[in-house]
Amino acid sequence: MDMQILTTFFMWCTIINGSLFIVWASFIFAKPDWVYASQTRWVTISRESFNVVMYSFLGLFKVLFLMLNLVPYLVLEWLY
Repeated sequence: MDMQILTTFFMWCTIINGSLFIVWASFIFAKPDWVYASQTRWVTISRESFNVVMYSFLGLFKVLFLMLNLVPYLVLEWLY
């Protein structure tokens, strides 16, 4: 596999996953009542538990995004 192809792959992974993170975080922070109401249609959960779950998943997604998308892309850009 060519390094340019790998760099392009990680660039698009970073763009797509970064955009997904921004949209997800924007919904959680801008419309928390709407998100809670839409999710509790399928699963019954308390508001406090919902907040813990959402913030935990946002934190986990951010760490995984940084480690698995952004860092490899920056390293490949810096090396090649």
